[in-house]
Amino acid sequence: MPRYDYRCRACGTTFELSRPMAESSDPAVCPEGHGDTVKLLSTVAVTGTASGGAPAPQSAAGGGCCGGGCCG
Repeated sequence: MPRYDYRCRACGTTFELSRPMAESSDPAVCPEGHGDTVKLLSTVAVTGTASGGAPAPQSAAGGGCCGGGCCG
């Protein structure tokens, strides 16, 4: 079950709740009992290395990200 971070606007407490994705936007009450909370944007950290595979091909124009001279 996903965990979501929330912050209480009344007391500033940051807390986390485990709840189904369908309930992620539902109101959350802080541990101090305040109801004025906001869901925080979560960051995801992915670690490790890629295994196998070839590097992505470059365009025929040799431009890299978009194949032209638009990236500078």
